Amino acid sequence: MPTNPHPRIPWMATAFDLIGTKEAPGTRNTQEILDWATIAGIDYEADATPWCGLFVSFCLVDNGIPVVDQPLWALSWKSYGLRLTEPAFGCIMVFKRSGGGHVGFAVGEDDTSFRILGGNQSDQVMIKSYPKSRWVGCRWPTGMEKFIVKGSL
Repeated sequence: MPTNPHPRIPWMATAFDLIGTKEAPGTRNTQEILDWATIAGIDYEADATPWCGLFVSFCLVDNGIPVVDQPLWALSWKSYGLRLTEPAFGCIMVFKRSGGGHVGFAVGEDDTSFRILGGNQSDQVMIKSYPKSRWVGCRWPTGMEKFIVKGSL
């Protein structure tokens, strides 16, 4: 399992601890994912509903950090908190896709893609690469600037 190179960033400690959490197949639900919604105060009924925004929300709320008004809508995160001009480890990365978007936390990059720690990535919490061409922006929780590690991707 990957380890967190910046353990001081509180929401990233939570995110790394959740790697491997999987969505239940078919019509069943994973109780842990449903519990995240309860803890975060989000109306959510089934893990068949896209849950990338729920994962990000839980990681933040679990550390006392407020979230956007519509956290399940991935593209709503593009106006959250502070806008960063370049990605930093742990920032909230927003991507576009046909029919919506995707959101997760930046953990690395190469020439063509960003490595994202997120939920609902192949139906689980994992690190996965997303093309830079789909990138919409990166955000940082307001009041948490002391955790920004510039040039950390």
